Amino acid sequence: MLGNEGLDYLNALGVFLALALIFYLIQKIFLNKFKKRSEQTKTDFDDFLLRVFQNIKPPFYIIFSLYIATKFLILSDIAGKIIYGIFIIAVVAQVILVVQKVIDFAVQKRATSLDGEGKDEASIMQLISQIVKFALWVFGALLILSNLGVNVTSLVAGFGIGGLAVALAAQSLLGDVFASFSIFIDKPFRVGDSIRTGEDSGRVQKIGVKTTRIKTLAGNELSIPNKELTDSRIHNLKRIGRRRNLFSFGVTYNTGSEKLKRIPEIIKDIVDGIEGIEFSRAHFKSFGASSLDFEVVYFVDVSGYKKFMNIRQEVNLKIYDQFEKEGIEFAYPTQTLFLNKE
Repeated sequence: MLGNEGLDYLNALGVFLALALIFYLIQKIFLNKFKKRSEQTKTDFDDFLLRVFQNIKPPFYIIFSLYIATKFLILSDIAGKIIYGIFIIAVVAQVILVVQKVIDFAVQKRATSLDGEGKDEASIMQLISQIVKFALWVFGALLILSNLGVNVTSLVAGFGIGGLAVALAAQSLLGDVFASFSIFIDKPFRVGDSIRTGEDSGRVQKIGVKTTRIKTLAGNELSIPNKELTDSRIHNLKRIGRRRNLFSFGVTYNTGSEKLKRIPEIIKDIVDGIEGIEFSRAHFKSFGASSLDFEVVYFVDVSGYKKFMNIRQEVNLKIYDQFEKEGIEFAYPTQTLFLNKE
């Protein structure tokens, strides 16, 4: 019948039943033992492998067994192509499902390792995984069509032209999306960092797919397109290891020379007496219009702006107190008028 004898059909049926039974027993026996063993371990990798094997459902190994069994039969071209097509679809789909499990496991591991500031990074990773999964199914569909004898070259060319049209229409949106990937990979800043870009500055609240939101110093929320951020210079103020403080002050012209010579020493002693500060220099800089001007530079080993301002305030108050004790007067804009009597 149909070019095959009864014995051929019996052989094919025997192969089909044997393979299906073997796959069934492997799943039942092996997976039960593997499950018990995975429950005794602390790692989650064996749990991941268990989920992968459990994902292989009976329809897959039934189709696989049927395809192998038909090799013992003489089939018509149409029947052979149909069975081969079903087999290719089942194999490609099963491989893609396994790869998806691997992607989900990797994303989950990375997400659990992030702290509270890494929620946006986790969302970006989730978006990337969805794009990769979609690309896998597109590649799988093209692979199936190619194995079924369809000329996919012209099909891909058509998709390319259509994709180019869509890309041109959504150029701005795609630019922001790819910029978000760039921020995710390069990490110029993270949620919670204080940044300055152009005339805008504030604390990063959320890194989205299209925009990044910052809380400005004025208290309002500002949304900046990601493309605009990656195209501009970004100052990450949180990553400042140490801050340099340069300031000037002036004393009155009636200050004696001995006191002028002591001022740099006074400044150095004050700065050296405060923890976390490195003194750099203090100089009598210039003769001003109404003051003798000094310039001071020191470094503060803190990154937070509030701590920096606290230390800066402490230095200024101690300078003021010490000058008051030494009888050194700070200058302010004054004019002296000389009158000649004829």
